[in-house]
Amino acid sequence: MNKPSSNWDHYRSFLAILRGGSLSAAARSLQLTQPTISRHLDQLEDELGTGRLFTRGPQGLTPTATSLRLAPHAETMEAAAAALQRSATGDPTEIIGVVRIAASDVIGVEVLPAILKDIKARHPGLSFEITLSNQITDLLRRKADIAVRMTRPVQKALVAKRAPDIKLGMFAHPDYLKGHGTPQTIEALKDHIIIGYDRDTSADHILKQLELPFNRAHFSYRIDNQIAQLAAIRAGCGIGFCQIGLAMRSPHLSRLLASQIEIELETWITMHEDLKGDPRMRLVFDHLYKAVTAYAKGGQE
Repeated sequence: MNKPSSNWDHYRSFLAILRGGSLSAAARSLQLTQPTISRHLDQLEDELGTGRLFTRGPQGLTPTATSLRLAPHAETMEAAAAALQRSATGDPTEIIGVVRIAASDVIGVEVLPAILKDIKARHPGLSFEITLSNQITDLLRRKADIAVRMTRPVQKALVAKRAPDIKLGMFAHPDYLKGHGTPQTIEALKDHIIIGYDRDTSADHILKQLELPFNRAHFSYRIDNQIAQLAAIRAGCGIGFCQIGLAMRSPHLSRLLASQIEIELETWITMHEDLKGDPRMRLVFDHLYKAVTAYAKGGQE
């Protein structure tokens, strides 16, 4: 029985082929030569003894069923290697090194920059890697060091601190209201252009809880990206949901039906418990908590 390969370079090349679809694309992404990538693949296949990991075709290299089974495990190795590298950049006696932060699109684009600018000014030795996704990052697999999330963490091996809820309301630009009128009741929203989600139905339960008279079928402007939704509201495309704290930064937005429509999102700052003894991680964790708390409170009316 063959032993699994312990050479990370082989798995790194494997993942690059899987993502790029060809040896040449993998070579470019890793800044290696194509023969080197090919050699890594051959060696990995020999060491695993599972046969070919890719089949050749007109469209390039197609992963086999074995490749698809290996992929999540190789990605775990990739995350661990990246976490190891970040840990190696740190100095236990100084606040220097890399911190990888995961956040939703809207938090990462609209909220984090000012927060990180402040801590970077006070600790210039820090570097940040930001991963933007509305999917919950698995901190247990160390894909990120710290995460800002709108859902309660369920993993046990995490340090989690709840910030004040971030509140959302419905907003529109004056240009839109000038052309379409201002709805005075929730029922009147059915006669307006509503900006909402496309395929992401995670907000369905919120709409039902608020007893709003619309769903995806009523959305005239559908997009799942929250940044794009915010841009559409600011451009006067229609009425949509927006974090109150962000709307306060856009003085031209008007809040609608404030006494009837308000959504509260749980907000959590989390990190793996193994990092709580790292001064660099703890500093950034505490700073994020305080800054996000101030942001959330600023949006409370």
